[in-house]
Amino acid sequence: MSFKPIPLKPHPNRRNLIVALLALAIGLGALGAYGYWRLGRSRSARWLLFADYHRNPDKYADVVLKPGARCGDAPFAFPIEGAIFGLWDQSYRIGHHHAGLDIFPGTEPGVTPIYAVYPGYLTREANWVSTVILRIPSDPLVPGRQIWTYYTHMASADGLESFVSEAFPPGTTEVFVEAGTLLGYVGNYSGNPDNPTGLHLHISVVKDDGQGYFLNELDIENTYDPSPYFNLNVNDNSNPGEFPRCEKTVTYADWNLEAGE
Repeated sequence: MSFKPIPLKPHPNRRNLIVALLALAIGLGALGAYGYWRLGRSRSARWLLFADYHRNPDKYADVVLKPGARCGDAPFAFPIEGAIFGLWDQSYRIGHHHAGLDIFPGTEPGVTPIYAVYPGYLTREANWVSTVILRIPSDPLVPGRQIWTYYTHMASADGLESFVSEAFPPGTTEVFVEAGTLLGYVGNYSGNPDNPTGLHLHISVVKDDGQGYFLNELDIENTYDPSPYFNLNVNDNSNPGEFPRCEKTVTYADWNLEAGE
């Protein structure tokens, strides 16, 4: 007598577990691919030139913007002399979305002046070593909407020496400054002495909370794309590899720049 084997059916719970594991694997693979893609963008053609820019700055004169430079009819003039490497919505690590611009002067800490890009009311909170923020009551692009411009990394790597202008000591609140006012000097303070940033200015356009205060700048959802404010393509989604360049006529604001600028 012969017997036919009885086909075994996976237990429903085991089948569900297998399906769930497969879905999880696919999801993790997709997340990893997306993270690799995002991180790859931070290693774009622009960033591959970073070391050479610091060794041979004269080669990059055509991508270095000057303080007071205004691209076409942009409401904001440029704050420092330097090249833009870090763009808005760029990723430096998985899950990270850069909320502003990183402008590198290629100099030394405490040397390159930083100027206000637009008139506003300056605040420097009591515990801010390297940062100031300016309240702009009426957005030049959306009149009546309040925005803020945020400037940071103005201190030595260890945080012991602030490069913020002495005119704005800790605790400064709502001091009116004109565009072109000296705010401080570029530094490399990150908030963690064991992990300094590269020497640069980080600047962002921050949203108001609707009650007269600024939102947390670390969250990109709390910021605006700076592109239309500077008339430069500084959005990493549309410009992942090239240096931002002015495609319009460049004029210069009548600022009282430091000697040599």
